Amino acid sequence: MVQLKDKPEYVDIEVDFTPLPKYGHLSEKTPEFLAAEPAIDAAYNYLWSQPDFPAFRRAAGDPDAVMPPGGPDRYRDVVTELLQFPARDGHLLELKVYKSLNVRPDATLVYRMHGGGHVVGRHEVDGTENVYAAVNPDIVVVSVDYRLAPEFKFPIPVEDCYDGLLWCKKNSKTLGINPEKVILAGSSAGANRAAVLAIMARDDGITGIIAQVIHFPAVCHPKFYPRDNYELGSYIQNVDNCVLSAVRLEAFLDAYNPDPEPDHRHSPLLADSLANLPPTLIQCAGVDILRDEAFAYAEALRAAGGDVEIYGYKGVPHCFPAIMNTHPSTPTFYERYNNFLKKHATSSVY
Repeated sequence: MVQLKDKPEYVDIEVDFTPLPKYGHLSEKTPEFLAAEPAIDAAYNYLWSQPDFPAFRRAAGDPDAVMPPGGPDRYRDVVTELLQFPARDGHLLELKVYKSLNVRPDATLVYRMHGGGHVVGRHEVDGTENVYAAVNPDIVVVSVDYRLAPEFKFPIPVEDCYDGLLWCKKNSKTLGINPEKVILAGSSAGANRAAVLAIMARDDGITGIIAQVIHFPAVCHPKFYPRDNYELGSYIQNVDNCVLSAVRLEAFLDAYNPDPEPDHRHSPLLADSLANLPPTLIQCAGVDILRDEAFAYAEALRAAGGDVEIYGYKGVPHCFPAIMNTHPSTPTFYERYNNFLKKHATSSVY
């Protein structure tokens, strides 16, 4: 099975801990999560029982994400196609394009980086969010299948995503998008990637990044987390969570970046400056070890003058809308996501 540590290395879980005042109350599980927890636990235990991460990927597969009740019909409302582009070393990477049957010219690009701990996953990890975005006729979604650790360690996955962003802007006519209207988006490890790319694009003078969506974000390696400035109770409160436990997170992190040094390309919270970044939507879960990172990043962006919406959902686990698509909070999650996209994504010819 995938090798896990006996206990987390980067946070002391043996301290005398009490829930911290700002966000600790969000770890109280909802009845719906409590009822579903055994089945969720069994599903993740099966994946983690695989002998290594390549086997983990094969066991997980990449089936089309299931839409929640009342959601769009992904097979009638959205069309998809696969493209390829060369990364900086010539390696061909896959893009999956999602768009409405009635997509308008000069649409906004939602550039999606999928979740999966930097180690597993492909386009359909976030397929539900991709479909919800793509039913908007002013949006074209492009998901990038970046290379994964441990075969391809930091910073290669970041560079793959950055190269894909530049390719999309250069090939805007092929995609039917406005290269100056780009929303970066991702969940979990993909949210990390979106936050990192926003900083890289700003620093490199890449124009057109008009917003970023970072759901359930991992924004700082726990080894370097600035605990004096922000709460970090969620790592201890939710240490054994069935979706993403602390030792499982550290297995992902160690595969991705086995000898980390402080660097905003893996920990955007550590950036020298978070000024002049685009409007940001952050959504996070209360029963998630990454919860307090999300709130810390919102605080840091606001302190730098940023426009931030953040919503924390009490009593649910990491990436809950994809795992519990009938949970009462799931429609609210997608409504806020859709509203944010609608606010920022409009075709310049309509």
